[in-house]
Amino acid sequence: MTEPVQPSESGLPAQGGVDEAPDPMAAVHWWREHWRNLAWIGQAERDDDEPWALPLVVRVEKASMPTHEDALAASALAVVRLLADRDSAPGGPWHADLERWMDGRIRKVVRRARGIRWTEVERLPGITARSGGAEVRALAPHPVARPPVEVSKLQVEGLDLAHAEDTEDADAERLGGVEEAGVAEQAGGPVLSIVLAPGVRMSTGKGCAQVGHAAHLALLELDEQTVAGWATANFPLRVVTATPERWRHIVDGEVAAATVRDAGYTEVEPGTCTCAATFASPG
Repeated sequence: MTEPVQPSESGLPAQGGVDEAPDPMAAVHWWREHWRNLAWIGQAERDDDEPWALPLVVRVEKASMPTHEDALAASALAVVRLLADRDSAPGGPWHADLERWMDGRIRKVVRRARGIRWTEVERLPGITARSGGAEVRALAPHPVARPPVEVSKLQVEGLDLAHAEDTEDADAERLGGVEEAGVAEQAGGPVLSIVLAPGVRMSTGKGCAQVGHAAHLALLELDEQTVAGWATANFPLRVVTATPERWRHIVDGEVAAATVRDAGYTEVEPGTCTCAATFASPG
């Protein structure tokens, strides 16, 4: 289980080179109003002649490897922060590419980078989120067959990081993340729980894409008032693995949740429910 975390993000500078705090609800409101009731949600099987994807790049330095759990949490944060950024709203520089991507399947392709490759990726339009020792950058979408040159150099397959050890030291390190980012939870604000299906084995790369889908759907589908509070609190979230009992309550609809069913191209069977996002307690 990862504790609630907040992103430290970097996007494009505001006009004049001055960083400004984004309005957390400007793009959120537009995406919800524009997309949540449209046909794309029910057209997950549609493929385009030229499919698009949103890249997620995980920083994997040899000297400081992130854990599987932190990479998943940072991926979910990066996705939702990108969608909610001022540059994603109508008139923003990322808006047209995001709208084109959302016109098809909401693919997310996960890659890894280190050293100079990571430096190159940081220069591309996007948002970097951090959780524990993990950094993940979500970039503006592009055609799958025509990625930016910097992205095309990065490896796609085989990202499978070690899981956090269940030790006292590991628990203490994750607790430090709570102290940095748990203000909203301490004040009683909403914290998104991304709940992984029990017994579904996924590599880190696959898991990053799936939790990214879950955070994305939560932004669009869950209760608007709660989402507004979540956005105002800077999107605190946690990633947990469900118990079988908890998972049954989610898939049976007893818990309000946005669920992710995989198309089955890699690692899992088509239609597998891999994870879900909910504002209910993960316990």
